[in-house]
Amino acid sequence: MRNPLADKVVEIKPSGIRKFFDVVKEIKGAISLGVGEPDFDTPWHIREEGIYSLEKGKTHYTSNAGLEELRQEICHYMKRKNGLTYDWKKQVLVTVGGSEAIDIGLRAMINPGDEVLIPQPSYVSYEPCAVLAGATPVIINLKAENEFRLTAQELEDAITDKTKILILPFPNNPTGAIMERKDLEAIAEVIIKHDIYVMSDEIYAELTYKGEHVSIASLPGMQERTLLINGFSKAYAMTGWRMGYVCGPENIIAQMTKIHQFAIMCAPTTGQFAAVDALKNGDPDIAEMRTAYNQRRRYLMNAFREMGLECFEPYGAFYVFPCIKEFGMTSEEFATRFLEEEKVAVVPGTAFGDCGEGFLRISYAYSLENLKIAIGRLEHFVKKLRENKG
Repeated sequence: MRNPLADKVVEIKPSGIRKFFDVVKEIKGAISLGVGEPDFDTPWHIREEGIYSLEKGKTHYTSNAGLEELRQEICHYMKRKNGLTYDWKKQVLVTVGGSEAIDIGLRAMINPGDEVLIPQPSYVSYEPCAVLAGATPVIINLKAENEFRLTAQELEDAITDKTKILILPFPNNPTGAIMERKDLEAIAEVIIKHDIYVMSDEIYAELTYKGEHVSIASLPGMQERTLLINGFSKAYAMTGWRMGYVCGPENIIAQMTKIHQFAIMCAPTTGQFAAVDALKNGDPDIAEMRTAYNQRRRYLMNAFREMGLECFEPYGAFYVFPCIKEFGMTSEEFATRFLEEEKVAVVPGTAFGDCGEGFLRISYAYSLENLKIAIGRLEHFVKKLRENKG
């Protein structure tokens, strides 16, 4: 029989995150620190709005771009948080999570042979989505000595005459790295100089622990060349609702909406009504969750210092990225043995790009109680490795 499969799809590797997540469910007493999902429930007032919409029979399609009220609230949010003005009718699209926005944004902008710059370590979807859109992914390996920030020189060195888009994944998954205003200003100069576009994934924008998040779209000359992607999963603990959005130039949003129209129709209606309430009334919930995450972040950093495990201090998202190079094992080997011997699941750094070798991603989107148990097991594991090595 003829091969029914597309070569480029077959060649894409499965997610390295899910591998360990699936295994941990089969191990009794195991603790998972592998998945970036808040342990908080969606705040009740947001759930209540979704329930109310169902009770009132608001279960029909919305417009392709999303509820008018939701797009208007997104614009209000962008104005108060980033000082950005968008036209809700032409520059905003509600998507099925931020992931859909990444996918259709690339498909709307890429022609065969265009290059997409992807700083790594970073979220596992960028590279596959670029390949599926017909782009050539160009990886920029970020460095621990730079706190995994993208430097202007690294960007300059990676640009060619085929470069069209830079994906800017900050605050970063898996490292927790952030980009401050001075970092972004240097990057923006290079972007404007070479006339390229930015896809800024800001899903963790509300989870920053060092000053206020700065969007690159807010810098002079950048709004017209930036797709700003955000959503509700992380900030509002709404992962299962699958609600995201993208703001950007009218001509790009129009083509993204066309793809969304044919592939999806519209984001889930119940989720859209809930998202309106999240934007209107969710700031106190974000503040409460951010305080809890920050407490966990500080606990982990202190625990690493006490056990002598090297880790730069992350100021965003809810991940830490400790270095395990001293043990002479690959990240995959370390994570596998840690799971088998101590029943704790973490994700090898290589799941997020080859330059993640020698690191682990540990999520602190889990209760402090579970973190303390897991860190106790990590301390035991590390001590055992050092004794055997010595």
